[in-house]
Amino acid sequence: MVEGSMTQGAGQGYDPGAGYEPGYEPAPGYGAAPDVDRSPRFDRAPDGYPPRTAGYGPDATAVSSGVSPEVSMDYTPTEHDLPVISAAPENGDRPGPLYVVGDVHGYLAELLAELHETGLVDEQGHWSAGSARLWFLGDFTDRGPDGIGVIELVMQLSAEAAAAGGYCRALMGNHELLLLGAHRFGDVPVNSTGGTASFLAAWRLNGGQPSDMERLEDRHLTWISRLDAAHLTDDHLLLHSDTTAYLEYGASIEEMNDAVTGVLQRGDADECWELFRKFTKRFAFRGDDGAKAARELLGAYGGSRVVHGHSPIPYLLGEVGGEYVPVDGEELAQAVRGPMVYAESLAVAMDGGVTMDGRLLVAQLPLLG
Repeated sequence: MVEGSMTQGAGQGYDPGAGYEPGYEPAPGYGAAPDVDRSPRFDRAPDGYPPRTAGYGPDATAVSSGVSPEVSMDYTPTEHDLPVISAAPENGDRPGPLYVVGDVHGYLAELLAELHETGLVDEQGHWSAGSARLWFLGDFTDRGPDGIGVIELVMQLSAEAAAAGGYCRALMGNHELLLLGAHRFGDVPVNSTGGTASFLAAWRLNGGQPSDMERLEDRHLTWISRLDAAHLTDDHLLLHSDTTAYLEYGASIEEMNDAVTGVLQRGDADECWELFRKFTKRFAFRGDDGAKAARELLGAYGGSRVVHGHSPIPYLLGEVGGEYVPVDGEELAQAVRGPMVYAESLAVAMDGGVTMDGRLLVAQLPLLG
């Protein structure tokens, strides 16, 4: 493989063994906003999951996030044996246009604004794109103010799009793995190359929001745990992280997705931590060997172009002396004008750096470049 031993010391930027994801400076405390209550831990039920917050439900979610509560809570868009509930597309058998969304990280208002600007939702945040197809590339929570609201919106749009003859689907990001681990394992120590660590400590360090944890329900956990890690559509290989570490879990997309699901189902803390650690690697497709790494992944999983989130475009653009740093201040928003096509046009970066005063990106595929 291009990345050698996959230790990430230099091959893709860093080794997140200690649980910290470089590229974001945490605020004082656990990386959450200064005015958020930072409880030392969350009480957990005997099965390892915190109890639901009293009085929280679909209606409360709708009030806090602006998302309609009229959502089918049994609808899981990544499950493969769902009954067909969609109407026939108006354009016959031809699929609708394909859109992708980069990392959202709890920025619900920005997401709704971009989806509305693109014509995918109406002014009330309901699906308005008919047979269009929409993929979220993962990282719904952490750092931003309303991660649960983002998850609720994606679940809602999944049901509404299917009823309109299109679809809205989502992939697993490393922050979904982090949230699941923090919720399930809490302070349980895990084997870390950076010393003793736990999912809960890593979640706090990487911008985990206590309000998201308090509002997290069983239906959210079930939905997240069923997300695939990668998908091939219209000759685009969609995934969250710009790493070839996916190949360590399977030689085909199906094998890899099944392996990731298996790790989550077995529920071993160290095994889940290793999965999180590998899916937090980045920068495989930049630099002199970037195109080679992209070809390796595409050769195994298919497609002619990788479309990913995870690594903010400001860091991909800000190469200075071999180090990747963000573009400073006022230049940042101007630097991120849209998705970044690179690695000999074999890769498309979709993380616009919304947590860094950049942009939340929604784009129609294919892109030229």
